[in-house]
Amino acid sequence: MKIHVVHEGDTLWHISQQYGVSASKIAEVNALEYPDKLLIGMALLIPERYLTYKVMPGNTLTGIADYFSTTPQEILLINSLSSLSKVYPGQKLTIPAVFHRVKKADSIHKIAGMYGTSVKSLLQANNLSSSSVLTEGQIIKIPRKSRPRIEVNAFTNRYGQSGARDVREAAYDLTFVCPFAYLMRKDGTLGPLDDVPTVEAALSNGVVPIMSITNFSSSEAGTELAHAILSDRQLTEKLLSNILAVMKKKGYRGLNIDFENTAAKDRDFYNRFLKLAADKLHQEGYFVSSSLAPKTSSEQKGPLVEAHDYAAHGKILDFTVLMTYEWGYRKGPPQAISPLDQMKRVLDYAITVMPGKKILMGFQLYARDWLIPHKEGQEAETFDMQEAIRRAVKYNAAIKYNPVAQSPYFNYQDSSGQSHEVWFEDARSAKAKFDLVKTYGLRGISYWVLGYPFPQNWALLSDTFVIEKR
Repeated sequence: MKIHVVHEGDTLWHISQQYGVSASKIAEVNALEYPDKLLIGMALLIPERYLTYKVMPGNTLTGIADYFSTTPQEILLINSLSSLSKVYPGQKLTIPAVFHRVKKADSIHKIAGMYGTSVKSLLQANNLSSSSVLTEGQIIKIPRKSRPRIEVNAFTNRYGQSGARDVREAAYDLTFVCPFAYLMRKDGTLGPLDDVPTVEAALSNGVVPIMSITNFSSSEAGTELAHAILSDRQLTEKLLSNILAVMKKKGYRGLNIDFENTAAKDRDFYNRFLKLAADKLHQEGYFVSSSLAPKTSSEQKGPLVEAHDYAAHGKILDFTVLMTYEWGYRKGPPQAISPLDQMKRVLDYAITVMPGKKILMGFQLYARDWLIPHKEGQEAETFDMQEAIRRAVKYNAAIKYNPVAQSPYFNYQDSSGQSHEVWFEDARSAKAKFDLVKTYGLRGISYWVLGYPFPQNWALLSDTFVIEKR
């Protein structure tokens, strides 16, 4: 997919003519609620001109996918079909494959250059030889660029049927889903969590459910609780037994450990817990991961990071989730929530002490609106990317882009005269994050948190990567 940044005078019709893609398709892939109100600075995903295929008798979804060098999952996704859907003769399917109709002056070399592919790949994709002669009107299949295979996790903090619905909607693009979270108690037991519908939705839609445990809540930092559990071998063993019992009962396949605000003095106890957890769960066929606060050196100070030993987590566990977001904290001053420059600093350090293939890079799915001027303790409003665009349209705000943070933002004044600053994500900023995954050779991405619509992200994700399914 290409990305188009709206300039003054742009209309959806003009953009569609420029790229040869229908206005309705551009509006659809970007989930535009106000297609006649494009904002200066808005980033639009431009989909490829995909083929429409009429299903013939005897066709199967797998056969069609193989012929067009794509996957059944991608065909289902682009046609908004469920995983249980079957194809039938006469059905028209959009195929995520690009084709070129040969013009009079075209050659294999010219076509390869137009689409950024090699002559060899073009010949192979069309069963042609170097001596083949093209004819005007001939249809040439353009091979898709090689896409890295990654794993994608998403946390969810909505429970019951709402949590299940969120998983079903994102299932094609997820390897894992992680309901957040079981809160441990001082006696080594676990608090309740209404996670059964989410786990069932995951298992029935090809997504691996991960159990999450934590020591903190909205009312407690969890520092003392972490010390009580981690420093007592008997309580540690009891907690692990209770975790294993829940995993077996509910169908979890792995564990994510998220100890936050843990005291520096408990760092070795935390590492011991990780080793015990990995040994115990690996014997039962489960994998173990952790969530880590963003840090840029082993000596970094602060209550969030001192007990997080990146090297130990990388050595002991199957993988880690780096929480590379929340610089734009809801109670702090306005700024990018996942600024690229800060994310790179964390990754630059992380890959020196653990393999990139053990890292899921964190990325947020929400936007924030701060009141200006910011007052200490004043809380920003959190909402989804679609709402950010609604507000920009409502107040006719020009969208700006910070080249250092690689994040979009805008300012507006509401009806009462109050000034606001909104930081959000768009196709440009999502692509910048995805490029980090490729540059650093990471295992994949972990999203916080399902329930915030961000259509551009999911469309670009599946266009950039092949999502691993276990």
